[in-house]
Amino acid sequence: MSGANLQVDEDGRLRHFLSIEGLNRGLLTEILDTAESFAGVTAQTVKKVPLLRGKTIVNLFFEASTRTRTTFELAAKRLSADVLNINVDASSATKGETLLDTLRNLEAMHVDMFVVRHAESGAAHFIARNVEPHVSVINAGDGRHAHPTQAMLDMFTIRRVKGPDFGRLRVAIVGDILHSRVARSQIHALNLLNTGEVRVVAPKTLTPIHVETLGVRPYHDLCEGIRDCDVVIMLRLQRERMQGALLPSEHEYYRLFGLTEERLSVAKPDVTVMHPGPINRGVEMDSRVADGPHSVILEQVTHGIAVRMAVMSMAMRQQDRTLEDGA
Repeated sequence: MSGANLQVDEDGRLRHFLSIEGLNRGLLTEILDTAESFAGVTAQTVKKVPLLRGKTIVNLFFEASTRTRTTFELAAKRLSADVLNINVDASSATKGETLLDTLRNLEAMHVDMFVVRHAESGAAHFIARNVEPHVSVINAGDGRHAHPTQAMLDMFTIRRVKGPDFGRLRVAIVGDILHSRVARSQIHALNLLNTGEVRVVAPKTLTPIHVETLGVRPYHDLCEGIRDCDVVIMLRLQRERMQGALLPSEHEYYRLFGLTEERLSVAKPDVTVMHPGPINRGVEMDSRVADGPHSVILEQVTHGIAVRMAVMSMAMRQQDRTLEDGA
C-alpha cells in the first residue's frame, strides 16, 4: 500500500502525503529543506506567511489527538489558511452518514485539503482516491500503517542535531514495533536517507515477523540494541492497539526495556533521545532521561509545526498547478 502514484504527479511533485513508502530521497530532502525555511517563522513577531491565504484546510480526526491535531492547526494558520476542525464523535458520522457522504458534503463547502487521522489502516488512501482532483489529503496517522509527518519531523530533528549526513549514524527504534505506525514510517524514512544502520529493539512478542525485510537489524535486549547508537527513538507502548497477552505487565516491560540513565550510558556519549509522545513515564523511560540533557522531545514538537507547514505548502503548490491546468 505505497500510494506512490496517488502521492505524486507525473513530474514527481507532491500531491498527497499518505506514506513515506514509495517516495524517493529527493522528495524527502525537499520536505526537510522546505521545513528549514519555515523554522524561523516561530521567532518572528508576526508568526505568519501568506502562502495559503484563501485556502481552507479541514482537520478530519477520527481518533483522539493533541500534539498532531494542534500542530497541524498551527501550521495551517501560520500559512494563513482557514482551518476547520471536525469533531467526528459529534458529527453526522455518528448518525449513520458514510465517510464518502461526509467527504462530499465538506467538498461542497469548497475545501482545499483534508488532514486525516483514522484508526483503520488505509483510510487516508481511500479518501485520497475519492476526493476531487483539486483537493489534497495529508495522512495524520492511519491504524498501524503510517504516520508520515511524524517520521519527517523526527528526521528533521535528527538533521538539526546531528547534521545532514545520515550515513554516519546508528539509530535504534525501541518499543512496540509491531503496532507502531510511527516506527514503520521512521524505518522507511531512515533507509531512504541512507542511514548507516537502523536497529529495532523490542520483546519478541512486539517485533513483526521478518522485520529484517524492512532493512533493519532486530534486537531483543535493550542494552545490546542501543549500544554505540547516535540516536535512540523510544516509542509509546501501544496499549489501546494491543490484543492478547503480549506483555506480562507494564512493570515487567520497564524492567527489561525502560530507558534509564544507566542503560543509556552504553550509547554514544552525545546520544540523542527522542519520543513521539505522549510519554508513559516509568514505562518507556525514566523521567530523568525524558527531561535530561540528551532529550530533544520538546524540540520534536516544535519542529512538527515547520515540517507540517512544508508538507501542506508543497501539496498546495501542486494543487494550484492542477487547477491552472484544468482552467
